[in-house]
Amino acid sequence: MQISTHDCFGALDGITVLDLGGPLGNYCGKLFADLGADVILIEPPQGSSTRHVGPYVRGGESPEHSLRYQYENTNKRSVVLDFEDPADRETFLRLAAKASVVLESEAPGTMRRYGLDYAALRAVNPAIVMTSITPFGQEGPYAEWLATDLTVMAMGGMMYLAGYPDTAPMVACGEQAVGAANLFAAVATLAAVYDAEVSGAGQHIDVAMQECVVMGLENAVQFYDLEGTIRKRNAGTQRLAGTGAFLCQDGYVYLMAGGIGSNRFWSVTTEWLISEGLKEAEQFRDSRWSDQTFLATDEAKRIFRDVFAPFALRHTKEQLQAKGREHRIPIAPICDASDIAADPQRAHRDYFVNINAADGTELRMPGAPYQLSATPWRLRVGAPTLGQHTQEVLSSLNRDARTCGLSAATEEHQ
Repeated sequence: MQISTHDCFGALDGITVLDLGGPLGNYCGKLFADLGADVILIEPPQGSSTRHVGPYVRGGESPEHSLRYQYENTNKRSVVLDFEDPADRETFLRLAAKASVVLESEAPGTMRRYGLDYAALRAVNPAIVMTSITPFGQEGPYAEWLATDLTVMAMGGMMYLAGYPDTAPMVACGEQAVGAANLFAAVATLAAVYDAEVSGAGQHIDVAMQECVVMGLENAVQFYDLEGTIRKRNAGTQRLAGTGAFLCQDGYVYLMAGGIGSNRFWSVTTEWLISEGLKEAEQFRDSRWSDQTFLATDEAKRIFRDVFAPFALRHTKEQLQAKGREHRIPIAPICDASDIAADPQRAHRDYFVNINAADGTELRMPGAPYQLSATPWRLRVGAPTLGQHTQEVLSSLNRDARTCGLSAATEEHQ
């Protein structure tokens, strides 16, 4: 797709975001910054806690070398403020008076203790949007509970579906609950900003990570609605005969020959395997293989595995996917990190991008999974050093104050 770029502005130009999101919300700020918003990362004197989260660039351990910090804070400016200092709290309110959004992820009540809760922000800027990301929300019996991503994934029900049938529940790699909360927060925040531009009134957005995880369980509800079954964890094993992960020459593929659309793929899978010389597959023409009750039995799963598994081992992921496309059968390679990094589709879309860290180290990181034709996502600068823009931002704030004071004095004189 051809992208035409307006070099002068981004999609969210003119929006100022004060990002106190920390580990639970910095990615939300990044989504705004990468689309052109002026996102000011407000850090305590010791720096954002994500600066101290590994892994680190080239094995380094300095706060500037955290890969997570570098990725989540591209295109932002860093200002150091100590909220234990009344003067810095006043400075923050002055910044909020000119901002569109405040992102925060403190425990409920913390911002109120500082005198920086939504009521205080609205008093200086009626149109401001404040987005709070917490594990369980601002109110309720769990509101004060501390939680990690793992806790929320468990209490949100997702871990019930993750893992092997004969083991304890597992959790997906990475902080999936945090990621989901940031995406929901970004959508809600942008909607509220749009409303504030129309109505002149901002609002407080309360994002609960647990509820964001629960939203991901809708597929489990569909299983019960369509099949009358309670979905449980299977970790790639055959949920039904012909549906699951199978080992091949260079990894795994996921095959879905049955179990969807009244087994619409079963007959074509059967004829494909027969055409490949697998005479044992002729038994799959029997009517019992169209019965999902039979497909769910251990006997059916064993028979299919005995036929298909040796065939899969003779082929690569790419070969099996090509055969699946040829016969219009869902066969997908299960990609690891190296597969994704070398994916020609990602290369065609320029998905991975390079940026220099503060010390000049070149980093390669994922870009955006979307393309805007007129105001595209852009990676302009890497993550800032601690307090890199404090003087710049506060000097601008002071200049604005002096300008306002001069204007007021001139009007009074006239």
